[in-house]
Amino acid sequence: MATNIFFGTKFTGLHQKTTLISIGLISECGKTLYAEFTDYDRFQIDSWLQKNVINNLSPHYELFCERVSLEDNQIIWGKSHRIKFYLTRWLSQFKEIEMWLDCLAYDWVLFNNIFGTAFDIPKNIYYIPFDICTLFKLKGVDPDISREEFAFGDSIPKDAQKHNALWDAKVIKICYDKLMTLKGRYGRNRQRTRGFCKWGKYTRFYHVFLW
Repeated sequence: MATNIFFGTKFTGLHQKTTLISIGLISECGKTLYAEFTDYDRFQIDSWLQKNVINNLSPHYELFCERVSLEDNQIIWGKSHRIKFYLTRWLSQFKEIEMWLDCLAYDWVLFNNIFGTAFDIPKNIYYIPFDICTLFKLKGVDPDISREEFAFGDSIPKDAQKHNALWDAKVIKICYDKLMTLKGRYGRNRQRTRGFCKWGKYTRFYHVFLW
């Protein structure tokens, strides 16, 4: 059975040439990896990114590009090729992996870019990614809802690290766990009826699911 791994990223902008600033991953069993890239494109950093993301990166991380191992938790600083090496090794502890993220648009492409292309991602990773935006929709929850409010309600932890990739990954995991307890629009509590519909000159059989 595949292990779910939830991840978030921080990057230099919503455009085609964006570059990774950081990535955070957490497995369903709580193992984590957090990495900060030292080779992101600094010319793409605007004032918002500088204030909310760059200023909150690990202090002096550029001076000691190394790996810190805290048992099941990995922290890495360095260039992309270095992070690729340790990320690949961390992922290898899981036999089969399904990747979960918030929105597919940028995060999954940037994740693939770490390894070169989509054909180069580790073989134990299922090539189809999954996202909680779609899961929110399927469960009848507005996909634009604040992730932290959905995960914690009015009890957001005091140590919440806004605009941090690993914190985002942890919030995605909590949202996923909570969503999977909901029956929702496409849950299992459904009854099926059947009939026919006309499509031009054709008549086709259809199933209707009622909740």
